[in-house]
Amino acid sequence: MGRILTLLSALLLVPALAVGADDGTAEIHEYRLDNGMKVLVRTDRRAPVVVSQVWYRIGSVDEHRGVTGVSHTLEHMMFKGTEEYGPGEMSDIIARHGGSENAFTSHDYTAYYQQIAAEHLDLMLQLEADRMTNLTLPSEEFEQEIRVVQEERRQRVEDQPRSLTWERLRAAAFPSGPQRSPIIGWRADLESMTLSDLEQWYRKWYSPNNAALVVVGDVDPDEVRALAEKHFGDRESVDLPRRPAPSEIDPRGEIRLRVHAPAKLPYLAMGWRVPALGSLDSPDDIYALDVLAGVLDGGRSARIERNIVRGQEVASGAGASYSALSRMDETLFSVGGTPASDRGIGELESALREEIERLKDEPIESEELERVKTKVVADDVFQRDSMFYQAMRMGRLEMAGAEQDAWEAYQQGVQRVTAEDVHRVAREYLTDRRLTVAELVPEGVDGGSRPAGDGEGLIGGEDAVAQ
Repeated sequence: MGRILTLLSALLLVPALAVGADDGTAEIHEYRLDNGMKVLVRTDRRAPVVVSQVWYRIGSVDEHRGVTGVSHTLEHMMFKGTEEYGPGEMSDIIARHGGSENAFTSHDYTAYYQQIAAEHLDLMLQLEADRMTNLTLPSEEFEQEIRVVQEERRQRVEDQPRSLTWERLRAAAFPSGPQRSPIIGWRADLESMTLSDLEQWYRKWYSPNNAALVVVGDVDPDEVRALAEKHFGDRESVDLPRRPAPSEIDPRGEIRLRVHAPAKLPYLAMGWRVPALGSLDSPDDIYALDVLAGVLDGGRSARIERNIVRGQEVASGAGASYSALSRMDETLFSVGGTPASDRGIGELESALREEIERLKDEPIESEELERVKTKVVADDVFQRDSMFYQAMRMGRLEMAGAEQDAWEAYQQGVQRVTAEDVHRVAREYLTDRRLTVAELVPEGVDGGSRPAGDGEGLIGGEDAVAQ
């Protein structure tokens, strides 16, 4: 799989911790402790700060029906105390030292991070090492947090019709694979979840040989390695369960569904099953799909905005999304939009399909192709200015099983993409055989009930759920 990297869709708002562009030349130092824990360090001395992250190879793709959402629920409980620290005490310590913290769960991983003055890295690693193995999981805290997660699902999915539509589309598109489950979990599983489910999940997956420490900032790599050894080196590795296979049954034809929900506006979601990182030995198709997404949705001059929103005025808003950085074999190339007030869902779907078909055969002018590639690369360069983004990229590459040298291969790969490459991947992957279409059908509300929010701007569904 090797040298593969795609444009990462935003997981969180990425704070800029320092001024001045990262030129990409700083070396990434990689170490492995005797207990199997990976350590990745990148020096960035533009400010006396550090981003520290601990990543675990456990996410929603590892869950089975009955415990969906357990990874995210356990993420909440990781802030609720250890044998040494009471509930919330670690957070108070970090705040008193001027730092910030949070965590997020995705399909492939769960991660915890702090942003703080570099002089406090020792303390941050001590806290993370403690909760890696000494979590207490108090029952009263679980009863509170499971209700928080259930409410979170209601607000983020059930009261957001577009989110609900994408959730149902994903479940239909991946009928047999682990990608079908939402990161936050199905409501029935959250309602039946027990503290024992979390305890078993924690004991099975939270160990040094299933984790990676990522540190970026004003640090010396050898000193970080010594600190990692000091705090994590005595943590015992465990025999890890086998993770689910990354493959899915072959698509056999177009799938269509209608999602009825209280909403103000209809919405159209379309997702094609396309390659992700886990399926390819060569990244060429991934680079081309990335550029294809940019041709469709790369600003006001991109085709969807230019031709469908402003040109034909078929949509009040529409876009496309693709991110291949996953250990799974497949992901979704997503297109979605809201029809204009005087247009129907069928008209919008026809317009989007016509735009896709033109990409399969009609010439792409060199000026358009270069503009898109320049924007894709520029977005990548701009985001490198953030220490947090640097650490995010390193962690996601590690969780996906890619080499860290893919960091620099990305821009070169995008620049190699030709118009014929874009035609080729559009013809090969954006076919009805691989397509799932979901239509959001607005329903009225009874009495004093209110229609849910429409989830403006959501294309392609969830990437991660933050605490």
